[in-house]
Amino acid sequence: MSAVPNATAVERSLAILEHLDSSRRGQNISEISRKLNIPKSSAHVIILTLERLGYVEKRPDTLNYTLGLKAYGLGLGMMKNMSVSKVALPQMRVLVNDLHLPAHLAIPDGDQGVYIQKVEAPGMIKIDTYVGRRMDLHCTGVGKVILAYGPAELVERMLAKQVYIRYTRNTISSPRALQREVARVRKLGYAVDDEEEELAVRCVAVPVFHPTGSFAAALSVTGTTTQIPINALDELAARLKRTAAAIFSHVPVHGV
Repeated sequence: MSAVPNATAVERSLAILEHLDSSRRGQNISEISRKLNIPKSSAHVIILTLERLGYVEKRPDTLNYTLGLKAYGLGLGMMKNMSVSKVALPQMRVLVNDLHLPAHLAIPDGDQGVYIQKVEAPGMIKIDTYVGRRMDLHCTGVGKVILAYGPAELVERMLAKQVYIRYTRNTISSPRALQREVARVRKLGYAVDDEEEELAVRCVAVPVFHPTGSFAAALSVTGTTTQIPINALDELAARLKRTAAAIFSHVPVHGV
């Protein structure tokens, strides 16, 4: 770890966290100050702040500090999301090969969703999406799944809004309508974007759960209204549910 004598408080805080991450026994304030070349008074203030926020903790009966559970939680959360995108990829490829529709995997990010995995389908018709693309929650299949099965505080924030961006004539535009839609998704176990974000485009999405039962991501397939007719929604949703259930079992699922 390089010295950070004239760095900002944020840079010093991150340097301390990285330094403690590499220390098995922890470090006291004097050691941290000396090894990072940070004034002891500044190191003391930063450490106490990080301790109060739960990012570092003092080891019992010592003066040494180690990373707290909150710091580890940040890393575990990121690894969990990265892990599900990697684990889901083989199943998504099987799904796309069977259905000839592009598949997406999305997670919540602030008050929106973000794609963390995509498998493109062969053919001339291409959906303009990509890993890292953000989307609104009220008008997309994966967004509705995130609202129905993701963090409770997220759906509460969404329902507290008075109006929503309207992309097409089908877009949900009121909190009351969104609340009904979220309840419907929970009842059916899947969500549909029926030309709500883009005309002539339809999407079906289902939740993916970790083996512990916690929500991991939303899995979807997208196509034109011709590729995904209304009378095929239930059958397509059942196929998606089988794929979602198989993601952490590593057992390939074929057939509609």
